[in-house]
Amino acid sequence: MEWVVEANNLTKVYKDTTAVDSLSLNIKEGEIYGLLGPNGAGKTTAILMMLGLTEPTSGHVKVYGYDSTTQPLKVKRITSYLPENVGFYEDLTGFENLLYLTRLNDIKDKEAEAKIKEALHIVGLEEVAKREVGTYSKGMKQRLGMAAVLIKSPKLAILDEPTTGIDPEGVEDILNLIKKMSREQKITILLSSHLLYQIQRICDRVGILYRGKLQAEGTIEEIGKHIFQESENVLELLLNSPVKPDIAEELRKIKGVKDVRVDSVRLRIIEEKDVREDVVKSIIKKGLIPIEIKKQGYSLEEIYLKYFQEG
Repeated sequence: MEWVVEANNLTKVYKDTTAVDSLSLNIKEGEIYGLLGPNGAGKTTAILMMLGLTEPTSGHVKVYGYDSTTQPLKVKRITSYLPENVGFYEDLTGFENLLYLTRLNDIKDKEAEAKIKEALHIVGLEEVAKREVGTYSKGMKQRLGMAAVLIKSPKLAILDEPTTGIDPEGVEDILNLIKKMSREQKITILLSSHLLYQIQRICDRVGILYRGKLQAEGTIEEIGKHIFQESENVLELLLNSPVKPDIAEELRKIKGVKDVRVDSVRLRIIEEKDVREDVVKSIIKKGLIPIEIKKQGYSLEEIYLKYFQEG
């Protein structure tokens, strides 16, 4: 497995304040990694160290094998960064702003125009590309920021609070764009946010940062098991008819099924691994129809609240 970002005991101290404290994390190629924490947790400082824009007090971080402190230009060539407060020249059009950015990145104008048109198409700003950015809404400016990320054709995109100040419809647009960038453009993404819903909605793995320290890391399921000290998964099914005892016995024979509990038309299966496919096949063979199937788990909000109430 290739790690895109490898941070090892990354620390940043400003006078008497430790903004980031011994941060160690790894980001996999191709994933959307959510860095979650309240405002002031150290998320932006961590990002700036990853980009080589500020030096760590101690520790180190590598991006695609390049040391962000000693090889910052190499890191910048393969990385795009969207800061929380994205800035554009208000008296230039959206197209002109992007053209200016391509020139800063040594992209020739002929190649740049094709990249800009493609990026504007992806973010849905083709029709307003010739309008001055000063006339854009906050949501449109954020989408232009996403286009600015895309024109570099980065391997890694770092997005710092990309939905700040946007209405709910605009938030959905940005989240869908992020997923599109990941799945279709094959860009690894680090998404920094204090908004739990957004992290849970699109991220493959999550790191929870609080007071500069990484408190937990993994999939939401993994973190939930760790915090709630559970090693079991629960599969719940609602069926069209009551479950007979012989069906329950048949289900208990499936590899990975630890226990089966029956309550008329409801099944509760304690599983050691994902057995959904085998369970459904067995139930259908017995002439029953699953109306609802769900895996019981904890939301990121429950994890977050429990963690900090006890921490």
